[in-house]
Amino acid sequence: MTQSESLKRTPLFDLHRELGAKIVPFAGYEMPVQYPAGIIAEHLHTRGAAGLFDVSHMGQIRIEADEFDDAAKALERLVPGDIRGLQPGRMRYTQFTNPAGGILDDLMAARLGEQLLLVVNASRKEADAAHLRAQLTGHARIEELPERALIAMQGPAAAAVIARFDPRSDAMGFMSIAELSIDGVPCIASRSGYTGEDGFEISMLAEEAEKIARLLLAQPEVKPIGLGARDSLRLEAGLCLYGHDIDETTTPVEAGLTWSIGKRRRTGGDFLGAPLILEQMAQGPLRKRVGILPEGRAPARENTDIIDAKGGLIGKVTSGGFGPTVGGPICMGYVDRINSGEGTELALLVRGTPRPARVTPMPFVPHRYKRS
Repeated sequence: MTQSESLKRTPLFDLHRELGAKIVPFAGYEMPVQYPAGIIAEHLHTRGAAGLFDVSHMGQIRIEADEFDDAAKALERLVPGDIRGLQPGRMRYTQFTNPAGGILDDLMAARLGEQLLLVVNASRKEADAAHLRAQLTGHARIEELPERALIAMQGPAAAAVIARFDPRSDAMGFMSIAELSIDGVPCIASRSGYTGEDGFEISMLAEEAEKIARLLLAQPEVKPIGLGARDSLRLEAGLCLYGHDIDETTTPVEAGLTWSIGKRRRTGGDFLGAPLILEQMAQGPLRKRVGILPEGRAPARENTDIIDAKGGLIGKVTSGGFGPTVGGPICMGYVDRINSGEGTELALLVRGTPRPARVTPMPFVPHRYKRS
């Protein structure tokens, strides 16, 4: 069996081919990395209008119980987020943690009525489902939803486009979820996004995905966007990518994700990895994820060494590249705490040559979510 034969395809694979996409392997799927316009054009179009992303490779999971609170209690043993506090129609970003405080995956958890819905990363969805089955207690049970597809619409024009099909979307704020209808197709829509722009994620039955995608792409503001621009957009937004900026060796505190740990969860210590995570919150971690702005035009890629003024190794770049909106190279990585302050001068060892850089606040480009 060849690699392409072993890879999965999303319901939009044929449409990607029709649109001239360059297809690459990603998280076990054949996915579009770019379309003929190219990554920079796709990136800038998303920042200026609206981009359509195929994210059907990600995992969609429902946690069921007799009551929402039972499902929420069960999930809270595995994540540091405040799930029981979710109001109907709201969602939260959180992480699955392990007993050592490391991050098994990051995810979105949403309350739609009395349902608890999760969206997890493609590379981790099988492991996440197994973890949930092994760890959930009481009457909670999980249902994977492979029959559903997921697309994302991101950019300043996204709201106007979605409202043409269902005006109820206008009432949705950042981190909300609701049932909408697009051309008569029932959809579950959330309003968040991993680009830093206002946008929506739309879940529907897989057999309806191509119809919905074509309807949205027919709108004058919308163009298809591949994985390349998706990565540069989230990097400019200062957002983590699992397997690169966060993994089982990093804690939410080290990663700068303390804001996602619910206030109520900071005292109970009743989730996996809580002792170390709460200790780091109280005393500070030994290393921290920071934004780094290199001087010059040479980008620093993942695994580039970060050194101090004396040439000592103080960390590694975890994500890096050219920021089209910024107009130059940007990166993020982990450095020891003493070198993590804003404005700290560093050097990046690019192709054996130390290149000046400094710690800078993130995001590199301001977020433009619709706040309630």
